[in-house]
Amino acid sequence: MQATQAQLNMNFIGHEAVLGEGDSFQAFAPASHAYLSDEFTNVTVEQADQAVGKAVAAFAAYGKLHPGQRADFLDAIAAEIEALGDELIERAVLESGLPTGRITGERGRTTGQLRMFASLLREGSWVDARINPALPDRQPLPRPDLRRMLVPLGPVVVFGASNFPLAFSVAGGDTASALAAGCPVIVKAHPSHPGTSSLAGQAIIEAARKTGMPDGIFSLLHADNEVAQALVAHPDVKAVGFTGSRRGGLALLKVAQERPEPIPVYAEMSAVNPVVILPGGISDQAGTSVCEKVAAGLAASVTLGVGQFCTNPGLVFLLDSPLTESFLETVAEKIRASAPATMLNAGIHSAYKKGVQQIRVLPGVHVLAEAETEADDERTEGRSAVLTTTAPLFLSNTDLSQEIFGPSSLVVICQTEAELADCLQSLEGQLTATLFATPDELRQSSVDWVTLLQTKAGRVLFGGYPTGVEVCEAMTHGGPFPATSDSRTTSVGSGAILRFVRPVTYQSFPDALLPLALQNANPLGIWRNVDGNLTKESC
Repeated sequence: MQATQAQLNMNFIGHEAVLGEGDSFQAFAPASHAYLSDEFTNVTVEQADQAVGKAVAAFAAYGKLHPGQRADFLDAIAAEIEALGDELIERAVLESGLPTGRITGERGRTTGQLRMFASLLREGSWVDARINPALPDRQPLPRPDLRRMLVPLGPVVVFGASNFPLAFSVAGGDTASALAAGCPVIVKAHPSHPGTSSLAGQAIIEAARKTGMPDGIFSLLHADNEVAQALVAHPDVKAVGFTGSRRGGLALLKVAQERPEPIPVYAEMSAVNPVVILPGGISDQAGTSVCEKVAAGLAASVTLGVGQFCTNPGLVFLLDSPLTESFLETVAEKIRASAPATMLNAGIHSAYKKGVQQIRVLPGVHVLAEAETEADDERTEGRSAVLTTTAPLFLSNTDLSQEIFGPSSLVVICQTEAELADCLQSLEGQLTATLFATPDELRQSSVDWVTLLQTKAGRVLFGGYPTGVEVCEAMTHGGPFPATSDSRTTSVGSGAILRFVRPVTYQSFPDALLPLALQNANPLGIWRNVDGNLTKESC
């Protein structure tokens, strides 16, 4: 499937491709530090309202579909994205500055998670069906027939992310999980990759047409902040998915909370993803250089993707030991050898340079190493850096615990376990927390490091690196505020579907009027909780 130039520049209000009636803008190619010739137009508040109206109409029809039909739709989206071929890859590379291999892998992740949710729908047990049949003869009072399951919330607005132009954007995890849940989706495209967004949006519309989905089940809008906030404030929108800055996420939260009917905003906003290294975690074992391997792995994690992962390890807490100097020497060596690379856009590039400069001039902060090659601003390049400080200085200055989005990390050298514990206690919520230690070391410590890290993060790693988020059933990509706005949820993995549903109990309903998942014969063949027992049998 090849997109025409007119389609590339279009918004989609339901199945209809339209030109926005708002301001126009151009895509930016960060590798050449130049604007592209394509001109995109933002929609107006009135056009956004049309998209919501179509989503409301589609919601009624979409909710009546068999789960298998929704699964077929998700599979079709994956196939249409793949059918775009090199056109999608090349456009995403051009607009993001990310290498072809990275974008190709991200396309695979995008289609993989769509198919994961399709499989989840076909298996069906995610609806958490619970049945307590009537007990008319129960004394002193009879029990009515009660049946409970999860149902979709309604139209959802999704904000595309800058750092994942495919997997966290138009057809990414938020869209896939909301569509799987039974919710129409309106995507506000990220202005850093509008052409990529339009191509992905076209693929979803094509899949919707081929599988007979109702008009309005999906819309793609290029929009400014005014329109974005109007979408969140719209009374018919029932939830929001967002990945981006803390400032942006908090602005949307404020709008959502000030509505007459507040709605959930599932916002992933900020994390520094601490790495805790105890002496045993870098001690040599069986003749292998563990210290060197851990240091090299850490440096690679810091610089991966020019540090533009939400799971980038921005803080390292190192309990001082005879191995400290050797560990830091290896980190420095790897950082100096790293090559500057193009960042996602001019704004991110500028913020990264400013962030590093602000902390490097603070008293007690030292530059351990920087990439030896100077970064080229004309290619929007970021230069990797690792800095060091002490625990007392870290605890005295909250600026040192703030996220710097890019290929840098701050190593905090702690003299005692108490200092290290105090540093960790001072942190805000995180997406990840990583621990390098030996099991004996943890058992003998006066601090319960695992429990401490668990209170701070949604994913706790042992002896690994946080960059890289597996899309699977057991993944949690979320954490206490401000990592996410709701620590009970995940934006990655099959559990992401639970953000866009709510429980409903049906009392004393005729069997024929019940949803299929709750009918006596169990026509979907799913696992259900019947009077406390999991079974696929009829009831």
